[in-house]
Amino acid sequence: MKTIDELLAEGVTGKRVFVRADLNVPLENGTATAKIADDGRIRAVLPTVKALAEAGARVVVASHLGRPKGAPDPAFTLALAAARLGELLGTDVAFATDTVGESARATVDGLADGRVAVIENLRFNAGETSKDDAERGAFADQLAALADVYVGDGFGAVHRKHASVYDLPARLPHAAGYLIATEVGVLKKLTEDVKRPYVVVLGGAKVSDKLAVIDELLGKADRLLIGGGMAYTFLKAKGYEVGISLLQEDQIPTVTEYMERAEKNGVELVLPVDILASSDFPDLKTKAPAEYITVDADKIPSDKEGLDIGPRTRELYASKIADAETVFWNGPVGVFEHPDYAGGTRAIAQALVDSKAFTVVGGGDSAAAVRTLGFDENAFGHISTGGGASLEYLEGKSLPGLAALED
Repeated sequence: MKTIDELLAEGVTGKRVFVRADLNVPLENGTATAKIADDGRIRAVLPTVKALAEAGARVVVASHLGRPKGAPDPAFTLALAAARLGELLGTDVAFATDTVGESARATVDGLADGRVAVIENLRFNAGETSKDDAERGAFADQLAALADVYVGDGFGAVHRKHASVYDLPARLPHAAGYLIATEVGVLKKLTEDVKRPYVVVLGGAKVSDKLAVIDELLGKADRLLIGGGMAYTFLKAKGYEVGISLLQEDQIPTVTEYMERAEKNGVELVLPVDILASSDFPDLKTKAPAEYITVDADKIPSDKEGLDIGPRTRELYASKIADAETVFWNGPVGVFEHPDYAGGTRAIAQALVDSKAFTVVGGGDSAAAVRTLGFDENAFGHISTGGGASLEYLEGKSLPGLAALED
């Protein structure tokens, strides 16, 4: 895999360099007039964009945002992200109002050496995500016409077989940006010659989203700490009453087998021992005070829903992290967006900060939670920009966007 440093050494002055970034930032209220709730992914691509611009390249930054249905949708415009990129770079960033049309061509043609442009949301074109190779390839051909060189730096999208991620690198000289190089280096520390004890904290809503990574980690991790909505399927599998908590009953046989395999393999699979439970899901907009009770994990009332791990579980999980040498965390362990149910996720983050281990926050909601709760990002070993991509890498899958960057 060619590095960006090798590309810079060859010289990029005057060349149009297409940077596939991940500017898929969360927007407050989810509208085009909203504010960016977390600019972490924009800041993550800055080293690559800066290095190229300072070397005299004409930098064309491209990304997706959200899930538009293959056509322009003002709710998913990249205009806000482009403006924020300009603020962070301290320079004007041109913005094309389409992906490969007249605006994109004119914007790229108008770039001077060392300047930066952002083109509109790639998913406004159906070819970006098409499962048809010919349609995807046709869109990649149009994108290739905008550039001389390709730099892949959108780690959050490398697990997708999309035109700008998989097909475009085959059409241009290509290299990996600084972010992808960093992410891959970190993930290798979680999969090759891991320092032990190796502790993995998994949260999030659905256990089905994590089955493959749990399956893989049962042969690699020393401890698995389970929280979030996915924990209630495990608790139900143990025969506990979980009330109206989030539950995937169809996954009970699988998680039962996982618990049995964990015991057989000598892997500690740790579940919550107490829960904050309520009859009402909290109002995440007004964040009005919530009414809840703290109950043992095997005594959730039939009319209540578990919304966070309790104080004893927080202490238990912190103790399981304390002596670790390597920690990977993916998924909040409660409804952290509401202050009354943020305590569990805060406790996990604090345990990572207090640990002497190499700590990795696995992107997505976990990264958002760390920033929302006010933690210093530098207190963690690494905060990933790609939750899904990180998980698939840990599952041992080949990621299309990484494979495409191999020579």
